[in-house]
Amino acid sequence: MRTVPSIIHLDMDAFFASVEQAAKPSLRGKPVIVGGLGGRGVVSTASYEARKFGVHSAMPMAQARRLCPNAAFLAGRFAAYRENSDIVMALLRERSPLVEPLSLDEAFVDLEAGPYGPALAAAEPAVGAQLVLAVAEDLRADILEHTALTASVGAAGSKLMAKIASEQAKPDGLVLVEIGSERAVLSPMPVRALPGIGPATEQTLRRAGLTTVADLAEAGEAELVQLLGRAHGAGVHLMATGYDERAVVPDRDAKSVSVEDTFEVDLADRDRILHEIDQLTARCVRRLRAAGRSGRTVVLKVRRFDFSTLTRSETLRAPTDDEAVIAETARRLALQVDTTGGVRLLGVGVSQLADYTQEDLFAQAAHAAQAEAEAEEAEEGSEGTAGAGEEPPARPSGPAAEAVPPLLRRWLPGQDVRHAEFGPGWVQGSGVGRVTVRFETPYGPPGRVRTFAVDDPDLEPSEPLPLRQA
Repeated sequence: MRTVPSIIHLDMDAFFASVEQAAKPSLRGKPVIVGGLGGRGVVSTASYEARKFGVHSAMPMAQARRLCPNAAFLAGRFAAYRENSDIVMALLRERSPLVEPLSLDEAFVDLEAGPYGPALAAAEPAVGAQLVLAVAEDLRADILEHTALTASVGAAGSKLMAKIASEQAKPDGLVLVEIGSERAVLSPMPVRALPGIGPATEQTLRRAGLTTVADLAEAGEAELVQLLGRAHGAGVHLMATGYDERAVVPDRDAKSVSVEDTFEVDLADRDRILHEIDQLTARCVRRLRAAGRSGRTVVLKVRRFDFSTLTRSETLRAPTDDEAVIAETARRLALQVDTTGGVRLLGVGVSQLADYTQEDLFAQAAHAAQAEAEAEEAEEGSEGTAGAGEEPPARPSGPAAEAVPPLLRRWLPGQDVRHAEFGPGWVQGSGVGRVTVRFETPYGPPGRVRTFAVDDPDLEPSEPLPLRQA
């Protein structure tokens, strides 16, 4: 065990909602809820103002609207969240090369592996703890300066205790658990405070009269193994006694990249389903390329009208980030699924990731051959010499996509836009052919609201502005 609480856990405060409030001056200090806005949507993040009304992550959006009807409900802007996450992770890596990201807004850091390592190793425990506090406060100040966002930090001698400390620090705080005080900190906590104990495990423990972490420690490993099984029981007992030797593992590698959408109205038209798959593929490829990755296996997820969920996958000859190749594969997989009753959710993903892209020469050759065949067929058809009275062969791409009627421009609440005359702003809402935009930037006061036709040629989607001016 360490002699200095040199592992820190950083957790950004209500990250998605805080980014929205920082980007939109008119929303600061007001309840903001980010997530899926359809009837089947769920809350991704709620600001602390919204949490006072009982709104929390993973709650159905319909319930959130009932609890907090006056909140700003926003669709979310992944590009803005990724941009600010990258800034935060870069600041963490200045403190240590051992940074273990858990999500866009959360990470462990081992300070002993960084520039403060020698000083921490040579310091007395009390002096080392003070140095860790100073480093953590400096980190939080840097994050605020570079992103206008607040973070909560926990420091301890293990990942378990650092995570628990950051929970106690929320919001916008810093808590340090001194070496040797782990049992005292853990004992009064409910069993759910330990990672890996969910509602089902909690009920099992409650039936045995075990409700606090102190109860778990006193029960002993043998009883917990009998209640929870060998691996889980032993692990819970170790955590209950404050024992955790897990190392900080830098840059945990994602196994896949995927996107999915749930539709308010079930999709029944095959061409529309294929069109949505194309849109999902484009988003998936953008994420893939942003991560500098490629992948071999294309995965299609389909949830049907009766809530049955099917997945189909196909492994390519080599890793690729080619949108055309991935889209064609996903379309081909869709043809293997019965969608007669309607589809409520679609997802497209890529797995078996690699750090390089080897172009799929076979796929390229197939594309070229198909294009050549289509050109010859079109030429013969125009001369009336071939194909008379025959139906063209079904193809996974091309005509199906062209058959989809053009979609009306869709403006989502929270979306970044720019107007030729009024400059940058964001969508407050849209409906009945109109879109309402508030024109403001992160750097000024709340802005004015104006309304336009949804097809106004002067209004265009735009990239998010940085939260701090360079």
